[in-house]
Formats: sequence, structure tokens, C-alpha cells
Amino acid sequence: MKDKLVPKEDHVYELPKEGRMRVPGRIYSSQSLLEHPGMDSAIQQVANVATLPGIVDFSMAMPDIHWGYGFPIGGVAAFRT
Repeated sequence: MKDKLVPKEDHVYELPKEGRMRVPGRIYSSQSLLEHPGMDSAIQQVANVATLPGIVDFSMAMPDIHWGYGFPIGGVAAFRT
């Protein structure tokens, strides 16, 4: 998954919308943090959250991102009510 990230500005990466994703992913991280083991799983969870109904703008991940149970720890998403 890391190979799909597109740098947008310093410490901001975008995971382009593909497949069932309704919005792109936005990850706030340094390059060195992206190299940590398990980061691919956390990035996949960002993509999974982006498929949820009602999500708006981005499926985001803050610098403390790591794999969680369904939703990545450090993940942020807004939904229409």
C-alpha cells in the first residue's frame, strides 16, 4: 500500500481513490514513520474506512497511525448525518 501514496506537501500523503473507496485517503506522517513494520496494514485500513457510506472529503490518518481493529488507531473521518 505504501507504494500507492502520493506526496502532496511536507508530511502529507494522499492515497488515491480506487475500487470501492468513496473518498481518497490523507495521511499525515514523516517518510521514516511510513517505513515502520505494519504500516501497510494501517494504510489498508485507511482505504477500508474510505469505503464507508456517508464519509466526506477524506479518510485521514494522524502521525500516530497504527493498525487497529477495523479502524486504524489515529484515524479520523467525518460522516454525513
